[in-house]
Amino acid sequence: MTEINSKSLHETAVLSIEEVDIYGDAVLENPYPTFRMLREQGPAVWLTKNQAFAIPRYKALRKVLADYETFSSAHGVSLNATANSQMAGTVLATDPPEHDRLRSVLAEDLGPQALKRLTPDIQKQADAFVDELYEAKSFDAVTDFARVFPTRVVIDLIGLPDEGRDQLLGWADGVFNTFGPENQRFFSSLDKVNAMMAYAFNTAVPGRLRPGSMGAAIYAAAQRGVIRPEQCPTLMTGYLTGGLDTTIHSLGHIVLLFGQYPDQWEILRGDRSLIPSAYNEVLRMESPVYAFTRYVTKDTELEGVKVPMGSRTILLYGAANRDESKYPEAEKFDVRRNPVDNLAFGYGVHACAGQGLARLEAHCLLSALVRRVRHFDIGKPERHLNNAVRGLERLPVTIS
Repeated sequence: MTEINSKSLHETAVLSIEEVDIYGDAVLENPYPTFRMLREQGPAVWLTKNQAFAIPRYKALRKVLADYETFSSAHGVSLNATANSQMAGTVLATDPPEHDRLRSVLAEDLGPQALKRLTPDIQKQADAFVDELYEAKSFDAVTDFARVFPTRVVIDLIGLPDEGRDQLLGWADGVFNTFGPENQRFFSSLDKVNAMMAYAFNTAVPGRLRPGSMGAAIYAAAQRGVIRPEQCPTLMTGYLTGGLDTTIHSLGHIVLLFGQYPDQWEILRGDRSLIPSAYNEVLRMESPVYAFTRYVTKDTELEGVKVPMGSRTILLYGAANRDESKYPEAEKFDVRRNPVDNLAFGYGVHACAGQGLARLEAHCLLSALVRRVRHFDIGKPERHLNNAVRGLERLPVTIS
C-alpha cells in the first residue's frame, strides 16, 4: 500500500481525517454517524489512520465499481499486502478477461434458468423451516435462523462432504477479517484461513464432491480447459465464503428491521408482491458487505477530488446506500421504496455472482414468514464485528 506524505496529500485530497479508523470497534458497532460525516466531507476522503481514501457517496462509489481498469481488483481487495498476495488469482482478485473466465465456471448454475428450477425446492425447504420456528415461538434470529437456512442450501448445492461442514462459517468469517488492516481481528483469523485452504485442497475435491454439484462443476471446467487445475481450490474457497456470510447477515437484518418497524411488516403482510422490494430495502438499510478496497492504477479524479495512482480506496457500501442525495429520507425503512439500484451486492463486472441465489433464499423465507408470522418481538441485538462484513451475533426474538 502506498504511503502518501502530508505534502502530496494536500495536493491530492480535498480533506483528510486524522482520527477516524473505519475498522475500529466503535465505528463497526454503529458506522452510520461516521458514514454521514464522511459523505458531508466529500466523495473521496483520505483517512490517515487507514492510509486510504474512503468512498462514502453513492455516485462516486458506483463510478469506482464500474471502472475496473482504474480501480482494480487485480491487486487484491484487502487493505493489507499479506491477504492481497494470498488471494492473487482468485475470482475476487482478478479483472477481465481472467475474471470473466473464472466467473463463467458457475454462470450456468447461478443463472436465471437454474435458479428458476431451484425455486420450488427452496420454497418448500423455507416453508418447512419457518414452520419449525413457528412451533418453537422463541429463538435466536442469528444462530437458529439466519445461519441455519443458507448453510443447508448452499452446502448441498456445492455438494460438500460431511466432514468440515460445521467449521465453514467460522472459516468464512475469518477470511473476511483478513480483508481489513492488520489489526487484532486480522491476526486472530489467520489460522481459520489456513484451515479453509487446507479443506479446499484436501477435502472438497473430486471423489468427495457430489456428482452434478456446483463444486463438481469447478473441476469439470478444469477438465474442459476453461480454467487451470491449480485454480480449482482457490475458486472453491471463493464460493464457500461469498455464498454464506453475506446471505446470513442479510437474513438476520430482516428480523431486526421488521422487529424495529412493525408497521412495515404489516404493509408487507398486506401485499406480498412487495417481497422483492422489501428485501432490496433491507439490503440498502443494512448492507451485508461493510468494506472492500480497490487499487488505483492511474492518477484520477472523483467529482473533483484527485486520487493518485498507487493509493487504495475503501468502498463503503453501507454509506453509499444511505446517501440522501440518492435516496430521500435514507434513514427511513420503507418496504415500498424498492431500491433496485442499491449497491449492497456491488455493481459492474465484480457484482456478486451469487446474488441471485441469495435473493431467492431471502424471498422464499420472507414468503414463508409472511404466511406464518404476525409480529416479531425482538430483544437487544448483539453486533458481530468483522473487518469486511456487517451482521449480528445474536438477536433473541419471539414470534406470534
